[in-house]
Amino acid sequence: MQTILIVDDEQPMRQLIDLMLQHNGYRTCLAANSEEAMGFLQMEHIDLVLLDVMMPGRSGFEWLEEVRIFSTVPIIFLTALDASEDKVKGLRLGADDYIVKPFSEEELIARIEAVMRRTAGTMPEPTYYVSGCIKIDETARKVFVHDKAIDVTFKEFELLMLFVQHPNKAYSREQLLELLWDVHYVGGLRTVDTHIKTLRLKLGNVSKEASEAIQTVWGVGYRYEVQ
Repeated sequence: MQTILIVDDEQPMRQLIDLMLQHNGYRTCLAANSEEAMGFLQMEHIDLVLLDVMMPGRSGFEWLEEVRIFSTVPIIFLTALDASEDKVKGLRLGADDYIVKPFSEEELIARIEAVMRRTAGTMPEPTYYVSGCIKIDETARKVFVHDKAIDVTFKEFELLMLFVQHPNKAYSREQLLELLWDVHYVGGLRTVDTHIKTLRLKLGNVSKEASEAIQTVWGVGYRYEVQ
């Protein structure tokens, strides 16, 4: 069963679209803002996103730009904006289609099916990395410890991927900052320690073994040691 993520700040609209999709055999995830949507995208296998443009906080345009850094998931904009420049902007940012509200159930399903057909085969096959009790799905950007999904941030994921791909290699804080952040990042070396600390806590909530795999190398930085 294909899963569609509905992102719209208006609850009646989310519920209406949810009914339409379930009526046509789709599984759904519902998000009221960009933060909730990013969480679903990181924790669930999403086949397509229906994305509202006008939302509080980050707009649909801004959220799409962030998602396209790491994902090619098909995205259809749902919006009341009918201006041609808005449609062009959305498509140029990487949207796969653009539907103007209001719309019928028939139009919505037809557009979804068309995008699914057009993008079939373009989604990369999952790439998994397994190290001890830690499993990483690079394609979906998901982390599992003992098969339990762990909610990690973008940078926490990048850190763990680097460690797992290069076990037993010690990295200085300066190296990690240069590899995963802009070399001129204003947060400095302290931000590396902060991200390591929160990543360890999240892993440790499920497994002490997973948390202790990220070791401190005194006077140098950090190392991931295969358990």
